Amino acid sequence: MKFVVREKMFAIGDDYWIEDEHGRRAFYVDGKVLTVRDALELRDADGNEMAVIKKKLVSLRDAMYIERDGQTLVTVKKKRLHLVRDVFRAELASGEELEIRGDIIDKEFDIEYEGERLARISRKWFTLRDAYAIDVEREDADAAMLIAIAVCVDRMVDKEHEEHDEDH
Repeated sequence: MKFVVREKMFAIGDDYWIEDEHGRRAFYVDGKVLTVRDALELRDADGNEMAVIKKKLVSLRDAMYIERDGQTLVTVKKKRLHLVRDVFRAELASGEELEIRGDIIDKEFDIEYEGERLARISRKWFTLRDAYAIDVEREDADAAMLIAIAVCVDRMVDKEHEEHDEDH
C-alpha cells in the first residue's frame, strides 16, 4: 500500500493528512506547537493515536523517538562514520534494528529488516517536488510505524541541512 506525504507540511505546528494511494485520508499528523520538545502525533483516519514522534532534547547525536501508548517503540538515529551515503538505523524496543539506506536527501530510500525491504520511500512517482510516497511492501508490516520512521528521517535530514545552511 502506498501513502502520499506532502513535504512542506513538516513544520512544527502544521497539521496535515497523509493519504493512501486512492486519495483517501489514512493518517493525520498533528504538529504540537506548545510542547517543550519537537513533537508530532500520528493518528489514523478515525482519530486514534498510532504514534507520537519526539526529538530528544539533549543528545550527542540527533535522535528521534516513536512512542505508542506511552512506551518507546523505536529510536531513530543517524549511523556514525558512514562515508558514502547517509544511513540511519531504527532501533526497536525489542532490540531488533531496521536499516534506512539509499539516497536520503533526494527521498529515494528503503527501510529494511535483515536485508528484506519493508518499505520504499520515493519521489519518482510524482511530478511535484513537494510530495513523496511511502510504499509499505509487506501486508503484515506496521504501516504507522514505518511512516513514523520515514517522518523522523525526513525531519532529521531537514534539520541537518538547515544547520549546515546557517553555518555557511
